[in-house]
Amino acid sequence: MRFGIFDHMEHRRSTLGELYTERLEMLERADQAGFWCYHKAEHHFINLDAAPSSNVFLAAASQRTTHIRFGPLVYLLPFYHPLRLLEEICALDQLSGGRLEVGVGKGISPVEHRFWGLEPEHAKAQFEEALAIVIEGLATGSVGFEGAHYRFDEVDINMRAHDGRVPGFWYAGNAAYAGERRMNTVVSGPISVLAQTAQAYRDALACPRSNCNPGTTEPTFAVKRHVYVAATDEIAQTRISKAYPVYHENLARLWKQYNEPFPNRDPSFGGDMHAAQAAQDLLIGSPDTIAAHIEALVDEVGTDYVIAAFAWGDLAHHETLASLELFVNEVMPRF
Repeated sequence: MRFGIFDHMEHRRSTLGELYTERLEMLERADQAGFWCYHKAEHHFINLDAAPSSNVFLAAASQRTTHIRFGPLVYLLPFYHPLRLLEEICALDQLSGGRLEVGVGKGISPVEHRFWGLEPEHAKAQFEEALAIVIEGLATGSVGFEGAHYRFDEVDINMRAHDGRVPGFWYAGNAAYAGERRMNTVVSGPISVLAQTAQAYRDALACPRSNCNPGTTEPTFAVKRHVYVAATDEIAQTRISKAYPVYHENLARLWKQYNEPFPNRDPSFGGDMHAAQAAQDLLIGSPDTIAAHIEALVDEVGTDYVIAAFAWGDLAHHETLASLELFVNEVMPRF
């Protein structure tokens, strides 16, 4: 059983420097506690993300930790020149001693795409081309590619990942897509739905359309939750009734400002913590409550990797660390 951490790194009232220092402290503790990976999201020009260049922050984190892996979740591929991203992936994997996991996606926010001068309707095609380029470069050390968006004539990358390996590739939120391409996946949602999703994922892995994960023997089906652990369920409910609406405002600001509808649903449920709990995206309560839910994930979904977001909304650094400590000391040992 493995546990990971997911993080948007939302802006707080503290300065950016203070926020980075606090997060590095959290990562040092997570490293000591045996968390398998720290997964960092990517968003731009929004309070949801105070470290939109994941590689910069993770390079610093790699020098403060020893064992925990790092997994951008995700690199927004249309926002990167694929050759530059290849170079940075190789550099970061070398800096971390081979601890990098590569999450990829096209991005869900049309507003963020337009800020960068990108056309949202081209995002999927750009993503597919960039993904093929990055995998080829990591696997072979060179890139020869001709597509609608990129063309490279046998470019020698002149850099490799640690020990020449190909890091694991992850695709979040669409297990069917991930399974068809042998990619690791991260999903959320109620256990009753996830049990079916996990089975469909494993069925797709049995006969994939392609292999976008050549460095991974057995892909992972991971489940993500926003988590807050307190001494009692009542304490957790009272505190998160204030914290969860703040998380929603941080996530939804650009969507509201530009009157842009969410493609499927609001991931933060309009700030309604009870709706988020009902959907089992939000997991809060005593260690016993948290552990019981994870036991159900293991038994009914069959996952061996649970990813928890501990720092979000208006939770102060000391509150995040206290929740993390309860998870480390009273939940993790049960597994």
